[in-house]
Amino acid sequence: MDATPEQPECPLGESACPWLDEVRALRRRVEQLEELVARDPLTGLYNVRHLHEVLPAMLERTRRTHRPLCLIMLDLDHFKQVNDTWGHEVGNIALRQTARILSAQVRIVDTVCRYGGEEFVVILPDTGLRAAVRIAERIRQAIAETPVEHPDGSLRLTASMGVEIHRPQDDIDPEALIEAADRLLYQAKQSGRNRVCHRDIEEIEPDTGVSTEEKDALSDLFRKD
Repeated sequence: MDATPEQPECPLGESACPWLDEVRALRRRVEQLEELVARDPLTGLYNVRHLHEVLPAMLERTRRTHRPLCLIMLDLDHFKQVNDTWGHEVGNIALRQTARILSAQVRIVDTVCRYGGEEFVVILPDTGLRAAVRIAERIRQAIAETPVEHPDGSLRLTASMGVEIHRPQDDIDPEALIEAADRLLYQAKQSGRNRVCHRDIEEIEPDTGVSTEEKDALSDLFRKD
């Protein structure tokens, strides 16, 4: 059995040690500052710096665990019109509401980041493309169905999304994964907005369920005359 690590002792040999208390307080402060540096001050979500720090490790985890990861790139539609019509404070209210919706629709193991402006990124570890698209559709619907209430009235938003998958066998770096999701987001924008674009699910994750016709064919093979 491993020995229990020794607890730090006061250099003065006293039970109540101001020196140790100060070290612990400084450690807590450093942790708080690290958290602040990783967060977007407006929405409280993780920021793009944090995204670029954690994504490489998440892709490495995908390789080691043989479990896929998906990335959702989201952009609020016609957001410039919100700022131009209602002002930047209403735009900020809309961004904070979007952040709350995103946080409510994902799991605790997922990572939600404000990528910049009205763009957001959601990292979904241990998630296949089929499941990620369902999550993205749920987010899209929640944003469209939740009015943004503000002092001068209310408005409705929609969002366009691109969903990309990273599989253990894929040789792709974090920047390339983000760019691939961004291309799918652009496709959603070009296709009319308020939609989710992704690669062919059946190509990526073929449905292995056996159809009725296939069951009948298999049954014929083993049927006795």
